[in-house]
Amino acid sequence: MRPVLVDIENLALKGLRCQDRLVIAAALQDELMRLLTHPEMVARLMRIGGGPRSKIGAVDLEANPTPRQVGAETGRAIAKGLLK
Repeated sequence: MRPVLVDIENLALKGLRCQDRLVIAAALQDELMRLLTHPEMVARLMRIGGGPRSKIGAVDLEANPTPRQVGAETGRAIAKGLLK
């Protein structure tokens, strides 16, 4: 299986506490690993092939999310954006 490289050039976390950035980053990485290693996702990415940059845009979050929820939701948005 070929590795999937996701390069996040810029991630703006407006309105979130600076001290939460490491928890958010870890949750984002965990969620991307979980989603991008799922066999169905791997097969879809292989069919699509390498693509241009994707702009994800704003991520919808529920009221008062934990830093972990912010990271996980962002990871899901990025994975979804890769399939466009």
